[in-house]
Amino acid sequence: MRRTKRICVITGTRAEYGLMRTLLRAIEYHANLDLQIIATGIHLLPRFGNTIRHIRDDGFTITAKVCLQDGSDDAVQEAIGVGRAVTKLAEKMQDLDPDVVVVLGDRVEAMAGALAAVVSRRILAHIHGGDVATGDIDDVLRHAITKLAHLHFPATKASARRILRLGEAHDRIHVVGSLALDELRALPDPSPDWLARRLDLPRTRGNNDPVPYALVVQHPIGDTPRREQQRMEHTLRAVAGAGLWSVVIYPNSDPGHSGILSAISARSAARSGQTAIRGGLTVFRSLPREDYLRLLIGARVLVGNSSSGIIESATAGTPAVNIGPRQAGRQRCGSAVVDCDYARAAITRALRQAMAKRPRRGRRSVYGDGTAGDRIAALLATAPLDSMSHRKRIRY
Repeated sequence: MRRTKRICVITGTRAEYGLMRTLLRAIEYHANLDLQIIATGIHLLPRFGNTIRHIRDDGFTITAKVCLQDGSDDAVQEAIGVGRAVTKLAEKMQDLDPDVVVVLGDRVEAMAGALAAVVSRRILAHIHGGDVATGDIDDVLRHAITKLAHLHFPATKASARRILRLGEAHDRIHVVGSLALDELRALPDPSPDWLARRLDLPRTRGNNDPVPYALVVQHPIGDTPRREQQRMEHTLRAVAGAGLWSVVIYPNSDPGHSGILSAISARSAARSGQTAIRGGLTVFRSLPREDYLRLLIGARVLVGNSSSGIIESATAGTPAVNIGPRQAGRQRCGSAVVDCDYARAAITRALRQAMAKRPRRGRRSVYGDGTAGDRIAALLATAPLDSMSHRKRIRY
């Protein structure tokens, strides 16, 4: 009889949790897998929407919680938090005794989980390794996690080739597509009434539909709060100048985030009570994944520097304006992604170009067919862990 494997998934942000929902369900429903969830990172920071509630609202049991960030906008404090989290995560893993620890992407929470797992001699699985996206320190962390990991679940063939060139064993690399598409493909278009209610949008005079809006998701790239504030101000002014309502989602907690929050607050205060389309603003600290995807599908354009603009936008049928270097190098999902720098004039031009495009929703994507969660769960269930040593050997 096949032994049940304990799979410990570490989640630290609303975005990465939203991507992993289908994987968590697939693990939970698999007869030979036992799901453990450790929540850490900004899930535990009320300032960013107390997103741990999304996990609970989805019906998952949170096995353990580990504090990493303290909410300050300080890179040194973030590094100190990583050290603290490695200690606490190792202690939790000792109690839970997982067979495999799973992390996704390139953030500090994933790095802390990877270090705790590997140094305590556990098998580590890494999702979305092999990507290229400059970010703040994203590439550095992502590739470091790849070298720590024993099992690799890249989203694309190009990412798998990079993992091979890093010296990883071919039989431990499995191209599964991106979890980001799993729920998106099956989601119906949001109704105009749902959008108007969810966003509290005014209606157009012609057909009483909600006014056109841009979904704005802009994260810091590790610069000073003042510089990040100026960049966000340029983005919001360009969107307003294009005659669009702004639906803004809070940034992540990377250094510089306080500047982006200041720009959002200042714009919100200046536009308080305004009902005109130009310059209107709706702000969310966080959103459940399903709501976010509906807003993405209904948006006239996605603006900012989120990976959603690079991975999900084509499948959503929404053009994207990708601002700055944060996603530099990441494979584009289609031709309706327009890149520009942080200058307001450049963003304005990019908005015009993007809104002249309209990708066909549900089109084929380099990021797969929307079945990544089931694929990863099946691979975890069949992985020969008994013969898989935590010792690794470079294959070049």
